[in-house]
Amino acid sequence: MKIKWRKWNRAIHRDLGYIFFATTIIYAISGIAVNHIKEWNPNYNITVREVQLNLPEQKESIKKDMIIEALKTIGEDENYKKHYFPDPSVLKIFLDGGNIQVDLTNGAGYLEKISRRPILHAVNFLHYNPGKWWTLFSDIFAGALILLAITGLFILRGKNGIKRRGAILTALGIIIPLLYLILFY
Repeated sequence: MKIKWRKWNRAIHRDLGYIFFATTIIYAISGIAVNHIKEWNPNYNITVREVQLNLPEQKESIKKDMIIEALKTIGEDENYKKHYFPDPSVLKIFLDGGNIQVDLTNGAGYLEKISRRPILHAVNFLHYNPGKWWTLFSDIFAGALILLAITGLFILRGKNGIKRRGAILTALGIIIPLLYLILFY
């Protein structure tokens, strides 16, 4: 009895594609985000705005309750965690989800707020293999990608298959990374 390998090839390709659809999207989105890590922070949204706090110039006279009172003017009193003085004329205030740095000579400062990017933070968390079970799943996914690539070569027959158009496109897909390695590695 002859094995119907094309039927099996299509079934494997189709089923792996369905099973790993979401994982492929997760790794693709995270991969794009991480590729551009020099241009932006894919995990956190950081906003900075100028603030003015009315505090004494002398660090010795500044107490916690004074800082909390000053924070009320900008709506951050509930977020106070702690503070310190990196130098005599600068006050650094740590907040829940941010911080403020104030020049005590004039009260001018800036408020930096940090918040997670809702979807990107989650997909990047998964991309960085958060535990041994996810690492195992990721290894299985990597193996499935290899199978998807190989089975994909043999889905079509004829002029669009691997013997003609498919061969040209496959060669192009091999040449591009090889050329990059030759030029830049």
